[in-house]
Amino acid sequence: MTISKGDTLPAVTLTQMGANGPEAVELASKLKGRKVVLFAVPGAFTPTCHSSHVPSFVRTKDQFDAKGVDEIICVSVNDPFVMGQWGEATGASKAGITMLGDAEAAFTKAIGMDFSAPPAGLIDRSKRYAMLVEDGDVTILHVEDSPGTCDVSAGESLLAAM
Repeated sequence: MTISKGDTLPAVTLTQMGANGPEAVELASKLKGRKVVLFAVPGAFTPTCHSSHVPSFVRTKDQFDAKGVDEIICVSVNDPFVMGQWGEATGASKAGITMLGDAEAAFTKAIGMDFSAPPAGLIDRSKRYAMLVEDGDVTILHVEDSPGTCDVSAGESLLAAM
């Protein structure tokens, strides 16, 4: 089943880099009672993800803050080590964007957003999307038709829909 507007996100455990190494993050507790932007990319350091998608949320972070968003979270089917380094390389971590790894694609598969593109070496990756989540429920969902484009899922597009 693919996630839709009005659905509740599943309770899953993702990972992030902490001061002492990888840390488990219970997504449900991060979302409870909060207004959160969650966006996902096919892979850290891949061209569109690195040069367009993450930068669009770095650019718009203050505008999301002004609209009452408590946190912006980036999810990718990568390990927390890669996500930590990618957050540093893109300036996302410095901007206050939380970089979470879904290494086994458990969250991505649970919401029906997985795809594979073997010729590109992408197996069990996430489709590109952005959503506004309020108290765990999806209130806005923008999914790209192609993993190589970043139009409807860009920070500016989600911001305009709020």
